[in-house]
Amino acid sequence: MKKLKDLGLEKEASNFVKDFKAFIMRGNVLDMAVGIIMGGAFGKIVSSLVSDIVMPLVGVLLGGVNFTELKFTLYQAVTDAQGAVIEPEVSLNYGSFIQVTVDFIIISFAIFMMIKMIGRLQRKKEEAPAAPAAPSDEVQLLTQIRDLLEKKEEEKK
Repeated sequence: MKKLKDLGLEKEASNFVKDFKAFIMRGNVLDMAVGIIMGGAFGKIVSSLVSDIVMPLVGVLLGGVNFTELKFTLYQAVTDAQGAVIEPEVSLNYGSFIQVTVDFIIISFAIFMMIKMIGRLQRKKEEAPAAPAAPSDEVQLLTQIRDLLEKKEEEKK
């Protein structure tokens, strides 16, 4: 097998590696990677909150409904004499769908609130105008001279 040097591709491979390093080390790529990791962790927390806390409470309030067991069976499972499944059950698990929908709504609401908060902070920064710089000594002196000249003009009239 020929080496990259023999094929004249050594320089291209080196440039590719340099370009890839530059791409990876850009700030927005690292920020995006951190955001994806944090979003995945946040999603797991919300899923646990919904499945382990919210949905059981909602189920109790609705008369002991277990949302994970809510389904519409299209085709019953076929078993043999020993109880082994020959053909599995086919069902529409709408309880799981409801649970995932609640997950989505909670995550969407949290992201919405975070974006609103960031927008509010950015507006406050934009609204606070910077204090104008004090005029230099020369400008102050020229202003005084102007005022004195105006005063003399008024006295002449």
